[in-house]
This record gives sequence, C-alpha cells and structure tokens, in this order.
Amino acid sequence: MKSIIIFLFYFVFINASCYSQNQGANMGTSVYDYSAKTIDGKDKSLADYKGKVLLIVNVASKCGFTPQYKGLEELYRKYKDKGFEILGFPCNQFGSQEPGTNEEIAQFCSTNYGVTFQLFDKIDVNGENAHPLYKFLKANAKGFINDDIKWNFTKFLIDKNGEVVDRFAPQTTPENIEKHIVELLNK
Repeated sequence: MKSIIIFLFYFVFINASCYSQNQGANMGTSVYDYSAKTIDGKDKSLADYKGKVLLIVNVASKCGFTPQYKGLEELYRKYKDKGFEILGFPCNQFGSQEPGTNEEIAQFCSTNYGVTFQLFDKIDVNGENAHPLYKFLKANAKGFINDDIKWNFTKFLIDKNGEVVDRFAPQTTPENIEKHIVELLNK
C-alpha cells in the first residue's frame, strides 16, 4: 500500500511538473515579448513600451464601470510625460458590454471621454481564445495565479521591466491606483 501511495505521489508530481513546464513553454518572460493589434488595425509590439510603467485594462463601453475611462484618461494625461502608458483592450466577454466595432469603440471613447491613451483591437481575455498577453498577465499576477478575469475594467500594473506588479479588481478606481503608479515611476 505504501509503495502504491509513493508511486502515485511521484506520478502526480512528475506529471504536474511537466504540465507546468509545458504551460510556460510558449509564455514570454515580460509583457515586452507580446504584440497586439491597435484599434486601427496596426501591429504594435509591447517592446515599444520598454522602460515605461504600464496599466493594462480590459475595457467596455456599456458597463457600469465605463465611467472609469474618465479617471484613466486623467491619470494618463497627468503622468504620460513621466513614462506612464495605459493600454486599453476592449472585450465583449462580460455581459456583451462591448458589442461595437473597433471604429465605434474608438469613436465612443473619444467623444464621451476624450480618450487619448492607446486602445487595441477587441480581444478575449479568458478561455481558449484569450489573447496571449492576457494569458501571461493572469499567470504572473501575484496572488491571482491564472485566475480568470472576472469583469470589465480589471487592471494590471506593469513595472519598467515589463513585469506584472499588481492586479486590481474592476471596482478599484484609477484614482486608487495612482499612488502605486507614482511609486513605480519614482523607482
């Protein structure tokens, strides 16, 4: 009986270890290893943001949290000249709250919130078709190992080395993240 338990332990441990290694085999080491299409269809390497503090947010136009666009834009304007960028990724996976085309999304954000930070092509953040960047973000957010995104306006704070520093729930307003941004900008 003891030998069966030991065998099962090693079998499970070795398979889990191999599974873990295979899961990470195609994963980058920082956000700089990824690229995405901008909202106007251009390929954008996240390596273009090397040395900057990033806030990566999955956004939606018809959500109770949509007014956070205002706070995000205010943060962006306040700190963009100090090395801060916001990357907005529209997503329609939560209550179909981002049903528009890229053109409609861009127009909505510009007209209603004066958004000037970079918006990207609409993506999935969960599931089999999740964008590789979001797979990386979820796998590397401390305390949230591979937890799925729960709703629109989940925020990931990235340091100047392209590493995930923190993950914030949708309810966390941009104003409540400002002190963390300033701390990273001053490092």
